[in-house]
Amino acid sequence: MTQKEENKPTNSIAVMTCWIGSYPWYFPYFVHTCSYNSSVDFIIITDNEEPIANKPANIKIINKNLAAIKALASEKLGFEVSLDAPYKLCDFKPAYGLIFSEYIKEYSFWGHADIDLVYGSIRDFMTDEVLNYHDIISCRHDYITGSFCLFRNNDYCNSLFTQSIDYKKVFTNDINCCFDECNYLFSELEQGGTIFDFPDNLQSMTYVVKDAERKGKLKAHFDFIIVEGTPGKIKWDKGHVYYKDMYEAMYYHLIKFKTESKRPKVYDPIPDTFYFTPRTIRLTP
Repeated sequence: MTQKEENKPTNSIAVMTCWIGSYPWYFPYFVHTCSYNSSVDFIIITDNEEPIANKPANIKIINKNLAAIKALASEKLGFEVSLDAPYKLCDFKPAYGLIFSEYIKEYSFWGHADIDLVYGSIRDFMTDEVLNYHDIISCRHDYITGSFCLFRNNDYCNSLFTQSIDYKKVFTNDINCCFDECNYLFSELEQGGTIFDFPDNLQSMTYVVKDAERKGKLKAHFDFIIVEGTPGKIKWDKGHVYYKDMYEAMYYHLIKFKTESKRPKVYDPIPDTFYFTPRTIRLTP
């Protein structure tokens, strides 16, 4: 398959994902759309040693099981962490720049991301203009996105999570705290509230980033550039994601589609154009 040609950008990007267990049914779509983003490296830290069909060169596999990730996190953080279930990894996403620092030394930016994504053109949104003037880039306007967020690769941003008064509490208990996003304040923030309206809540990364921003310690970029839910009328076309043929998005987050849809067919080969309805994937609108 021919990868999309891209002009070489100034800022290099590595996006990290931890995945434990078998890859899900939608993984081939993730792989396919990564191949159209050849100037971004996707690092998957996983215990899965199965060969990945049609894997492009920009997907890098690092084999570690959950116990090894837990041990490394404890070593880098300086205390014993609680990490006994894969889903708990979500809370550790903001610390990936520190925990996995040896894998990202050469990059200008590192990010944490999920694999339930169908990517459009990342560089159409994560442009050098955006990256040159911002230290953290979220894909929603109202909170830090756990599904994809970029951090400037420097000591301050890589340890930013430690500015939360709650980070040790988060990393040493079994409960998932939605630390990487907003401590489950989704509806409150979507309805126009600010993270500072809830001082009694755990200090999530949205709080930490917004607080650092208002103190002038960093520049953050919040923009609504994703599609979520199951609205249908989504087209993936040669490396781009379009909604209603009117709006281009950086990616479609399958967080609801992957469970609410009937398990769609995985086309082999995956075509250059396909469509998401609310319940399936089709070759026609």
